[in-house]
Amino acid sequence: FTVLFIYFTCISTVQTTDCLHLKEQCINAGNGCESVWNVVEDVCNISVLGNRCKAEDTVGCNRIIQVLADEYPEFKNCVCTTDDICSITTLLGKQCGINKENISMVTKLQWDLSALSKQVYTTNRSCLDVNRECIEDEVCNKQLSLYLKVCSVNKKCNVEGCQAAIRFFYRNMPFEVAQMMIFCDCIQRDEPCHRAKELLHGKPCAVTAVPPPSCLNVIHMCEENELCRKKYTTFRSKCWRHVTKKCYNDEACLETLVKDDIPCSANSECKAAYISNWGTMLHTECTCQNLPLVEQPLCELFHHMLHSRSCFS
Repeated sequence: FTVLFIYFTCISTVQTTDCLHLKEQCINAGNGCESVWNVVEDVCNISVLGNRCKAEDTVGCNRIIQVLADEYPEFKNCVCTTDDICSITTLLGKQCGINKENISMVTKLQWDLSALSKQVYTTNRSCLDVNRECIEDEVCNKQLSLYLKVCSVNKKCNVEGCQAAIRFFYRNMPFEVAQMMIFCDCIQRDEPCHRAKELLHGKPCAVTAVPPPSCLNVIHMCEENELCRKKYTTFRSKCWRHVTKKCYNDEACLETLVKDDIPCSANSECKAAYISNWGTMLHTECTCQNLPLVEQPLCELFHHMLHSRSCFS
């Protein structure tokens, strides 16, 4: 019995050390992991002194830890989301399985009790109305408050941190609610509505770069990032099957396509893939100005795929 006790104690110590090392690697990696970790600290309300967790939103805490494990699989053996209490303690020590169903079930129950999720999706709703309804809804407001805290324009913008918060925000939304927020709109001179739209859509922190990159650069940078590449591949296959089927990754082939002739599926799977792009560099505003003439057609094709709302009109 004593030998077994020592053995399991050693395993626990090794696990804790390995996970602490992974945390340090994450913070210093420069690949976006630090931004997700910062959101974990915000959601789980981790004490600066040590790693104690005092989360009020335990479901949200476990959800963001699950996001960390999904986006950075090296953490998969360091997390446990099967308990009802904040699992940051298990992130730093206890090895156990991940049970996504438990988290999904509790989150669904919260949204089932939310009035906002019962609304039927309609196109072109006012962003001011959607923003107001989210603020007045307890479940949505809790999610929105965290996202706005991380993406606040009143402090220095952490682009990757804000993007991670946007991914977390829309990932936690029921599909109908996410659609209402993503596809809301404003008439030209309605300034309060435009401000609400910027809040919901992550501007300017996560979207606006100065100077704006070319859409070609955005695609190339995305393809070099594993998380972004997966989302882009899914988006292209769900929304632009014609492009995927005919050209795949052949840019010379893509240049022969005319954007007006490319059919977009615009079904629910396509909309979900489009929403999933938010919080990645694919959502960054990009331009095709000042490019050599030979690069213009391909750039305009990418701009059309990433930013044209005609697919969803």
